[in-house]
This record gives sequence, C-alpha cells and structure tokens, in this order.
Amino acid sequence: MRKFLLLILIVFFCSFGFAADEETKATERAQAAADVLNEIQGAPDKGIPQEVLGSAECVAVVPSMLKGGFIVGAKYGRGLASCRTEKGWSAPAFFVVTGGSFGFQIGGQAVDLVMLIMNKDGMKHLLTSEFALGADASVAAGPVGRHAEGNTDWKMRAEVLTYSRARGLFAGISLNGAVIKQDKDSTREFYGRMVPFRTALIGEIDPPAGANAFLSSLAQWAQAAAK
Repeated sequence: MRKFLLLILIVFFCSFGFAADEETKATERAQAAADVLNEIQGAPDKGIPQEVLGSAECVAVVPSMLKGGFIVGAKYGRGLASCRTEKGWSAPAFFVVTGGSFGFQIGGQAVDLVMLIMNKDGMKHLLTSEFALGADASVAAGPVGRHAEGNTDWKMRAEVLTYSRARGLFAGISLNGAVIKQDKDSTREFYGRMVPFRTALIGEIDPPAGANAFLSSLAQWAQAAAK
C-alpha cells in the first residue's frame, strides 16, 4: 500500500513539474516577443516606420521561427498577438504559423517574424483563430525605416504587413501561403484553461502577469508612434 501511495505521489509531482515547465515556456515566449520588438525598434532607421505602427490594429510576433530547406521548405513557429482595445493592448492570444514562402532565402536559420494587422478586415480574419495569408487576408512586405511617407502602398491594399529578422538583417517579406491558427496547448499553459482567440483579443479577459513585458513593449511602441 505504501509503495502504491509513493508511486501516486511521484506521478503527481512529476506531472506538476511538467505543467510548470510548459507554463514557463509560454511565459518565456511572451518575454522573447517583447525582446524582439524592443531590439527592432532600438534601431529606428531599420525598424518599422512610426506611421505604420501607429496605424496597426494588432501586432503579432513569432520569436525564432524555424525554417529549413533551399528556397522552399518547411516553416513552423509559435507566437502571440495582441490588439488595441479601449483599455489598452489586449491579453495575448497564442498561435501557430506554418508554411509560407520567404522568397529567396537559403539555409536553415531561425528567423523572428513580426506581423501587423492593419485594418478591421484583417482583424476579423485574426479573430476567427484560423486563416491563410494571401488567401483569406491580403498580405504584403512591410516598409522599413524611420518614416514611410514615400510609400503609401501599405495604406491602400494590405490587411497584414509582414517582417522578418535573421542574422541581424531586418526587412519586409511577403509571407504568402502561411496558415495561422490558435495554439491551444500554449493557451492552456498560459491561462490555465482554454481561452478563445476572440475573448483575449477584444479585451474580455485580463492579461496574466506573464504578459507584462510584451504588453509594456507594445504600449511603448504605441506611445512613441503617437508623438
């Protein structure tokens, strides 16, 4: 009997440890996304123009998205998104992104991916918790630099603007064909229960403390863009 009880306790504490580890992974991803944003905007001449950022309805970040193959290959990453609400930036929604063409890129390096949802139509697609870039939502490479007065294409046609950073090089990319859907495992890890994409992104739930770094970075961005 004692051996049986000991076995039960071991299983319980191991399960608790695994859950805590997974929860930490989701929190670490939020911190990594904040670091990506801060580093990109720390070099404003090579960052996202203030006008573009100031117009974005939502911001999504995939830190260290893995890609492989020659020109075309497998891509997979986990990220999180937040949208503007009347109370500020929303609690994060976790998602998985797969596939998509990165253009002429060689090698298997990891890349950071940033996506800006620019209008209400793009936001509607995001709120469905699964959509394809280029098919469901129009997508274009985002402009880079301190300002974007000379480039008005982003205002006229793109629902989603996309950027990548690899080996220190930050640039707009076309991510046609990528599919974005809710990361249910990370959502449960982070919130302790299942939270629908829409519930998080329209501000119906308070963000946990683990989201503070990411949301603080977004607030800083928005404040700088508004000046």
